[in-house]
Amino acid sequence: MAASDGETAQQQIDEIEALSSIYGEDWCVVDEDEKIYCIKINDCLDQPKWTLCLQVILPPGYPTAEPPIYQLKQNLGESILYLWVEKIREVLIEKAQSSDPEPDIKKTSEEVDEDDGDDFILDYQPIQEDPVKMLNYITSESQEVHEELPSIHHGNPITDRRNTFQAHLAPVVTPRQVKRVLEKLYENKKIASATHNIYAYRIYCEDKQTFLQDCEDDGETAAGGRLLHLMQILNVHNVLVVVSRWYGGILLGPDRFKHINNCARNVLVEYNYVHSAEESSKQAGKSKKIRKDNKKRIEH
Repeated sequence: MAASDGETAQQQIDEIEALSSIYGEDWCVVDEDEKIYCIKINDCLDQPKWTLCLQVILPPGYPTAEPPIYQLKQNLGESILYLWVEKIREVLIEKAQSSDPEPDIKKTSEEVDEDDGDDFILDYQPIQEDPVKMLNYITSESQEVHEELPSIHHGNPITDRRNTFQAHLAPVVTPRQVKRVLEKLYENKKIASATHNIYAYRIYCEDKQTFLQDCEDDGETAAGGRLLHLMQILNVHNVLVVVSRWYGGILLGPDRFKHINNCARNVLVEYNYVHSAEESSKQAGKSKKIRKDNKKRIEH
């Protein structure tokens, strides 16, 4: 079934928010109405000699029916066409060799709330009275199995216009561990009193080479799906992230999703589930240097 215009537009919003959280100051909006964006990339040196800007235009049918339109703008003085071609070839080889495509997130409902201008219209998961209840059916057959409670970590809060957001993280390898962590968090009166406790988790099943993943909005429409989308882009696994929001009486509009994603990304970086944008760039530069050195040794 082809995606509706509303679903396609929502997928664009989700990806833009995730990329903005990942790249921070290196991500900029050129023209919001025309959906033109730019990502600044450099060679990871303290004083970069190479800087490249990837400018993209997202057509109305992206990502379901139309590809993005892009331009690469680079500092002058060097010939780089060969490097572009070889990098594209490297990506294509990696894609061809990949045998573990990630499953699509199943969208379950659309919901228009005329009374709350703070909500978006697309809801990825049905709202539950108690986020812990949704895991009961998964774990009911193995109640007798004791699962050790994973360690739980808390990120630094973000406050904006009397709204406070805080992320919590725990390593998990089974749905029952997810349930135990959620129950433990809800024992904390402050967390239990939060207006929303949004969560998402991804568990890699080695035997099936697939991901077990799910998310929950807890009344914050579409927030769980956006959080899971961020975790997919960052390619994190065996981890649960919960973001608590304490509503302070002032509507934040789309900014609330930015804070949820930023809280989640910060705690994932802090506990080494993902590199910061700067560290990732440096690591990529080191890997490239190692490949060049290995190539030289082979040639000699």
